[in-house]
Amino acid sequence: MRQRGIFEKVPDSGEWWIRYADATGRIRREKVGGLEEAETRLRLRKEEAKLGNLPRLAWRRRPVLFRKIGESALAYADRHKRSAADDHVRMSKLFALFGDRAADSITPREIETCFQEENWSPATWNRYRALLSLTYRLAIRAGSVKENVARFIQHKAENNGRVRFLSREEEEILRQVIRQKFPEREPELDLALHTGLRSGEQYATKWKDVDFEQRVLTIPLDKGGKTSHVPLSAAAVRALLDLSRSYGSTEFVCGGAKSPRHWFEAAVAMAKIERFTWHCLRHTFASRLVMSGADLRTVAELLRDKTLAMVMRYAHLAPDHKLAAVERMAIAFPELRTDTKLTPAFEVKKAEPRLM
Repeated sequence: MRQRGIFEKVPDSGEWWIRYADATGRIRREKVGGLEEAETRLRLRKEEAKLGNLPRLAWRRRPVLFRKIGESALAYADRHKRSAADDHVRMSKLFALFGDRAADSITPREIETCFQEENWSPATWNRYRALLSLTYRLAIRAGSVKENVARFIQHKAENNGRVRFLSREEEEILRQVIRQKFPEREPELDLALHTGLRSGEQYATKWKDVDFEQRVLTIPLDKGGKTSHVPLSAAAVRALLDLSRSYGSTEFVCGGAKSPRHWFEAAVAMAKIERFTWHCLRHTFASRLVMSGADLRTVAELLRDKTLAMVMRYAHLAPDHKLAAVERMAIAFPELRTDTKLTPAFEVKKAEPRLM
């Protein structure tokens, strides 16, 4: 049964109010937000009245809406994050869920319930959780809220061990489709296959970042927030020369497109290649490096990964490097060889049958 003194002005709105008498006997009404918070706040106000304290003046303050702190987070993302476009997409969903709610009235349980209803994958769940955490951290810094509710939201375990790469047969089929339907896009595919660039990196690359003489492509701001340099193989240089014929008069290597989604997903569907995304081209680049004999440290450097942890996903593709390692040890530490039969230090006597 609901506690007396708690009510909704608008039925089923989810916005709860409390009504109580302060230390002077004056009736107060206060908008709180969630039902749990309303119950907690009402108990607090009653305790204050019993102690003879005047009510806090915080109730007079207009609550800060989630939409406001969300807009501040997007402004921050626009200035500091390469993934700002993704943040805008996710934030629009969060605005639909919580936009008109007071930011400090939203509970972790409410957020998790909404996330569960969306039936998101663990990775998607974690991306939304990370955006919420950033939003509340910035709001705490600005003095808009006091607590980061995202800290109490469950972090889902992601399966990053699966590596999906393009087989030779799949590549042949995919190229046939691209040549028939999107012939001008094949150099973009080649550039991805021979550099391992992330989608955002490739489609943000400008011609001024390409040094054909030194055969190096510079990424001014990579995923780790640092400038990095990508070596260009002969195949990658050919892809860039093909792109220059189409987009040489533009600022961007890929002509200014934001992503390959508008043509790549259609080509993959027509080629009937299952569970394959643009990011799998990066896996293909790494997998082919390993299968060609590159050591894992070199692969990590070419992928610009901070640690070997992610690159170890490709280790099973190169069993030879493990065999070579143990063979080198065997040469350095040869086993003791002798034609003399080793005499054991002791012999185990056969058990004699016991007489009954």
